[in-house]
Amino acid sequence: MCYNIFMSRKLFLSFALLVGITAVGWAADTAPLIVEGSFSSSANTAADAQVFDQAARDREIGQLRDWIQTEKYQDVLNRINTLTVQNYLDDRFYLFSAIAHDGLQQYEDVVYSASQAIAVAPQDPRPYLLRATAYTRLGNYERAQMDLDTALKLNPSSFMGQALQKELNEKNPASVQRLKTGSAETSTQQRPRWFYVYFIIVFLAILLFIYFRYEDLFQKPKNAFTRKEVEIKEQYDFIRQIGEGGMGQVYEAYDKVLKRKVAIKRVRPELVRSNYVREQFLSEARTLALLRHPYIVEVYTVIESESSLYLVFEYVDGQTLETRLDIDGRILFSQAKEIFKYVCQGLSYAHSQSIIHCDLKPGNIMILEDNKAKVMDFGVARKAVDTQTGARTVAGTPAYMAPEQQKGYMKKQSDVYSLALCFYEALVGQVPWTVKGFDIANKKIVPASKLAPFIPPEVDTLLENALKEDPNERTQSVDEFWEQLSAIEPMEEDDPSKTHY
Repeated sequence: MCYNIFMSRKLFLSFALLVGITAVGWAADTAPLIVEGSFSSSANTAADAQVFDQAARDREIGQLRDWIQTEKYQDVLNRINTLTVQNYLDDRFYLFSAIAHDGLQQYEDVVYSASQAIAVAPQDPRPYLLRATAYTRLGNYERAQMDLDTALKLNPSSFMGQALQKELNEKNPASVQRLKTGSAETSTQQRPRWFYVYFIIVFLAILLFIYFRYEDLFQKPKNAFTRKEVEIKEQYDFIRQIGEGGMGQVYEAYDKVLKRKVAIKRVRPELVRSNYVREQFLSEARTLALLRHPYIVEVYTVIESESSLYLVFEYVDGQTLETRLDIDGRILFSQAKEIFKYVCQGLSYAHSQSIIHCDLKPGNIMILEDNKAKVMDFGVARKAVDTQTGARTVAGTPAYMAPEQQKGYMKKQSDVYSLALCFYEALVGQVPWTVKGFDIANKKIVPASKLAPFIPPEVDTLLENALKEDPNERTQSVDEFWEQLSAIEPMEEDDPSKTHY
């Protein structure tokens, strides 16, 4: 029945929105609240804004109060600007800005800042009083009286408000009296504002109850493109499990709609149990889905279900570097150089899009025919951040993580470190930490040329520079790593089984 009336979920929500806006507009017309100034999205705390912890918030607010008391108004404005640029926001900043501008007699700026303060705290009388004072100084007595009336209604015992009222009566008594008379007549004909607010809240609550009670009736018909509303097995046939890692299981599957093989990673439910972590993962996954490069395994889509999340990505027919090393032990330098040429190209492209892989390892390097390769599994990738501030997140495989990554700091140089470890393992068959003779105290690795034959000595210098503990002393980019590697010519190769460890 509901479906026949509203036809669709979209039509129903549009109707609800139209009625809600009409009701809000009606209430606003009968109970006006003047809030002036040009506002940006910063008038309300942005969704991605950083938030103070309580101790930091108290320190900053206390410092601003001290500066206001000692009339260091310019210091107040400078500090608020600095914190705002860094996305550290607090609603009280607008009020402090208005007070500081008032102290500097910058009355146009007082109007702007006080208007922002009113927008976030309409029940606070102080910004109304500040704006009324600014309007008085600018000669706009009618606006000043309107703000002053509001301030005195919120705080009738305000000495500053009473003093300003006296000043307005002296400066423009006729205009002020006319404004007061008009306001009094209008107020006697109006219903209380809370009546309209109550009516709107009840009406919207009823609409929400109807929607959630009969949600199934408003859903669109299921098809291949309503990805959040279909069961994943309705679109994909799961063939076999082909891998498993820290993020979850990977399956070979067949897309029944697009008629192609895909790989599907089912993310472990415990990793996305909280809404915060889930949203963070989805945000990163959407970014990764934009990566398009011939040497990166492409992410097709992300699918949500009631119990988990799924990543659907390109199916690649080949073998991982990890599997190759399990079979062959190690790879000849000329072959490794060819494979890592493609790895470097894919990783360099990701870095150009400000994406750090964070989990580069042999198991995430897929080798195709003719020693071509693709980088895969950006499941724990992060946006590039070059500072050591903010929340720390340890993600990746410990054996291949850079020192700073183990502390929760991810940089592009962290991927260079992991890349060098993978290249070292490809040449000698082991990571440096497991080789006999590794100097644990000084973190001194055994040169690759001493562990396997026919490895050019220039490779030792390349790896030593890329495996520096300090990321600032390390090879700074994947492009720089490849530039040095490409300049090294292979020696006459020999049997890869000849090693002496």
